[in-house]
Amino acid sequence: MDSSTLPKNSYEPPATTTAPVGRRVPPGLIALGIGGFGIGLTEFVIAGLLSDVADDLHVAVPTAGALIWGYALAVVAGAFTVTAALSRRPPKTALLLLLALFVVGNALTALAPDFALAVLGRVVTALCHGGFFGIGAVVAGDLVPAQRKASAIAVMFGGLTLSNVLGVPFGTFVGQHLGWRAAFWIISALGVLAMVGIAVLVPHLDAPRATSGSQYAVLRRPQVIVSMLLTMSVFGGLFGAFIYVEPLVTHVTGYGSGAVPWLLVIFGVGLFGGNIVGGRAADRNLGRTLRVLTVLLPLVLVGYALVAQWRGPVAVALLLMGLIGFATTPAFQLRVMRFAGDAPTMASAANIAAFNLGNAIGSALGGATIALGLGWRSPIWVGAAMALVGTVLAFTNSHANSHDAR
Repeated sequence: MDSSTLPKNSYEPPATTTAPVGRRVPPGLIALGIGGFGIGLTEFVIAGLLSDVADDLHVAVPTAGALIWGYALAVVAGAFTVTAALSRRPPKTALLLLLALFVVGNALTALAPDFALAVLGRVVTALCHGGFFGIGAVVAGDLVPAQRKASAIAVMFGGLTLSNVLGVPFGTFVGQHLGWRAAFWIISALGVLAMVGIAVLVPHLDAPRATSGSQYAVLRRPQVIVSMLLTMSVFGGLFGAFIYVEPLVTHVTGYGSGAVPWLLVIFGVGLFGGNIVGGRAADRNLGRTLRVLTVLLPLVLVGYALVAQWRGPVAVALLLMGLIGFATTPAFQLRVMRFAGDAPTMASAANIAAFNLGNAIGSALGGATIALGLGWRSPIWVGAAMALVGTVLAFTNSHANSHDAR
């Protein structure tokens, strides 16, 4: 990529990059994907285990919900604190330390004799989430030529999308047959496997060059802020509309409860496919990819609300939601890194925090509309409105995006 086409302070790979010139996927990307799968799995698996955990630790199910929202809040905190603490270490070392934290957190959850320690284990685990995906996205981009960066980021996030598909079914199956603690031991072992893979397969990359000022200064750059707002609005809209899928399809569409896992799989298949397609599209033209996807997503969400009473169209809408919504992931991550200049790691991790914060806001607003008696479709309309904010941001910053389209 000609550096003259990039905006001021844009991110470029370090001179130590060991990128292959062919289309072969570097083995290091596979190791990063395994780590992403493990971290995603521990986030999503709890949904299938919540009742079992609550019974075993003698708390009410709503109380056990702290294992979900506590994790999300800790992801946001860890993205800004743990990432900053590791930002001057060689990326490979930082990733291994983060995965060690991941293994310890899951083991603590599995061993927890009471609910308080289970929550602590979840918080410890979550602290590595933003840093791993933030640093991992930078490393993934450094393992390939400049024109394949978004596709490389998509490979790493492919593990996350697979975990979304398999997390709840896996947790439910293991919880029913081996007990909920076994799920966290299995995830801990997966973390160890990822550590071995990264230690062996990810090449050494030099630590980021020291810069004057705080690592947090990058978060004040206008286009970095725009990138995070894009992520918050789009993913808040997507998951705010999706999170209440179970009551919608059972109360409005007329599906039985047994169909819900299959509908989740359909959505997950869309996530996985969208991640791959979005990475390739962003490599070709980042600006155009952002504009097209941010237009399509609110349209699909509106369509989802309008066809909610019909079974077949709802299944198609869920597939398209996952496909289009998650196709934005590599593009958003690449965009924030390019505008982050000499601090892409902090900006990348902050974008992961924005992802989780957007999900929390979208879910809370959707829940509020239901509580107000506006019906099961109301969260979808809230999601469409949030996604439309992303459309406005993408088009009002189209000049900035065009610098990254090459």
